[in-house]
Amino acid sequence: MNRAFNRKKDKSWMHTPEALAKHYIPYNVKFLGNTEVETPKGTEVVKDAVRKLKRHIKKSEGLKTPKVELQISIYGVKILDLKTKDVQHNCQLHRISFCADDKTDKRIFTFICKDSESNKHLCFVFDSEKCAEEITLTIGQAFDLAYKKFLESGGKDVETRKQIGTLQKRIQELETENSELKQQLQDLEEQLMISHVSPAGSNSMKPKSTDVFDMVPFSPVTALVPTMASNGCPPPPPTTLPPDMSKDLFGAEPFDPFTCGSADFPPDIQSKLDEMQEGFKMGLTLEGTVFTLDPLDSRC
Repeated sequence: MNRAFNRKKDKSWMHTPEALAKHYIPYNVKFLGNTEVETPKGTEVVKDAVRKLKRHIKKSEGLKTPKVELQISIYGVKILDLKTKDVQHNCQLHRISFCADDKTDKRIFTFICKDSESNKHLCFVFDSEKCAEEITLTIGQAFDLAYKKFLESGGKDVETRKQIGTLQKRIQELETENSELKQQLQDLEEQLMISHVSPAGSNSMKPKSTDVFDMVPFSPVTALVPTMASNGCPPPPPTTLPPDMSKDLFGAEPFDPFTCGSADFPPDIQSKLDEMQEGFKMGLTLEGTVFTLDPLDSRC
């Protein structure tokens, strides 16, 4: 590792300014990984990082080095999955402090970037298949254009990009939070629907309204059906109307042997009945106690 780019040095750049300012320059490379370094720059620093990552790859035999796509522009270097195009790392240009390629191995190039969350300096290492110098110069050209734009805007452009980056991060956090809240709301709605569904085969009946004594009001139209009170106590015994004294249990006129007509019995039996009726009317004396019986008395 014996060369690092210097944006102040005059260079013949490889790409048009519009390509880096309005679009990006893509490169397909192998991503060896990243590791934390103590200082934000230095040739020996990146050499140690490369050796560390190579030892790690050697120990992980059978594990293929992933291929990624680099997108270089005046806003930074994006590292995307080659197949899905998902962004794995977004290294903003103002956070990149050092970039270098290896003259002894034209495939390897590195850059050091300060992580936005942990504020640690991370060294990213790539295998570019003999185009390490071209990628390094492209990043250098992006720096040169970004620096000129910074001078033209009086420093406002960089500050604006920082604010935009912060807002984009906040928007992503809010979208994630909104998605989680929607899922929680959906789960609550499903639980509410399940709790209101009656068991299969059962008919849901509305509870009858009760009065202040927790009893179902009497209605002459509806049948008297005993129901359990809401407090769990059994219902009071039903009140029965006094029986009609003029009829027996079967709805027939009660039999009174003393009111039967003379034609109902033979003469000898009828005479006996008349004597008995006369004797009851006069009263019977038994052991000094007189009982007066009325054939219509309900106690008979």
